[in-house]
Amino acid sequence: MRFAFGDLVLDTDRFLLERGGEALHVQPQVFDVISHLVLNRERVVPKTELLDTIWGDRFVSESTLTSRIKVARQVVGDDGIHQSHIKTVHGRGYRWVADVTVEPGRSASTQRSPAPAVRRLEQQIRFCTTADGVRVAYATAGVGPPLVRAAHWITRLDYDWESPVWRHWMEGLSRDRMLVRYDERGCGLSDHDPAEISFEAFVRDLETVVDELGLERFPLLGVSQGGAVAVAYAQRHPERVSRLVLVGAYMTGGRHVRTPQERAEYEMQRELIRLGWGRDSHSFRLFFSSTFMPDVPPQLWSDFAELMRRTTSAENAVRIFDVLLDLDVRDVAAQLTLPTLILHAREDARIPFSQSVAYASRIRGSRLVPLDSRNHLMRADEPAWAHALREIDAFLAEGESTESPREVHVLS
Repeated sequence: MRFAFGDLVLDTDRFLLERGGEALHVQPQVFDVISHLVLNRERVVPKTELLDTIWGDRFVSESTLTSRIKVARQVVGDDGIHQSHIKTVHGRGYRWVADVTVEPGRSASTQRSPAPAVRRLEQQIRFCTTADGVRVAYATAGVGPPLVRAAHWITRLDYDWESPVWRHWMEGLSRDRMLVRYDERGCGLSDHDPAEISFEAFVRDLETVVDELGLERFPLLGVSQGGAVAVAYAQRHPERVSRLVLVGAYMTGGRHVRTPQERAEYEMQRELIRLGWGRDSHSFRLFFSSTFMPDVPPQLWSDFAELMRRTTSAENAVRIFDVLLDLDVRDVAAQLTLPTLILHAREDARIPFSQSVAYASRIRGSRLVPLDSRNHLMRADEPAWAHALREIDAFLAEGESTESPREVHVLS
């Protein structure tokens, strides 16, 4: 639904707040606060209800809610004194008091949208142990045939749903299916001090997770660095992977680039990671975040920096980056013969579009779909993201219509 008040429009179907047709960048929890108050505008909403709705069973202090209310008021033009939209009812909670006009949402037939902001899927986080004794955290969300996402860095299972960098990915990819994710060793909730961080270890971790879940046959998704891990797994276990989806993936790392200047740039990035990871450094945040998402509001760069700090240490980030610099799955990709969908932003500022062209030229049975974006990690509100979801949904549906139930469900 779309709710208009003043010069703002709240679109809960598309997780957007717009002013004059332009999307505003709003932190997810602030958006959820505004949405819940608007949806329940006929009554006073107790503080406890907001805490339960926005944060679920996670413990947060009342001051956290107060800070989100303060930002929400700034967004809609209120403050602590002039409460023309969000009124404090002392001793009880908050109430939305501005006039609201309800408009119909956009038709699902014309645009595939992320789930409403108030929809919160139950996520099950568990742990398994690899052959070399590393504890790996994995999670499932949603109901239906499985989709497994190969791990990559800059994730944290319990925080991804709150981060505006990843939340819409989780929402979109878990609709009508069971999304399986796991944190890479050295990252997120997985062990942060593994003896080995290597490409081979990354592939073994994927093997461990799907074996732990008892998945017999499933589609596999590889995003960015996870693309090479997914390709390697599919080559080693062709009987297990029904379909392959690559998004912004690359097959060769920075030390395989053609020119000395390009290699020097990657070495410079390595040094920046060593010195700037985890620090609230404006110059580091501006450089690193903007290579992943050049076409976003500056606030999203700060959100990305916060995600980086939460995922791993500077030491582990360098160890992982060293693995990525040496990555090379060109020969492995040439051995694949399975249905493969390759999605890549035409003007990707971090991973060149040529990397996906190379994948498409090597994987027999693959199809390349260019996306109109410069962002390596697409925003929730850009057309390229909706385009990518439509392509992924259609591609996976083709497989689900031809696979037998035995092949897409977990082993008993």
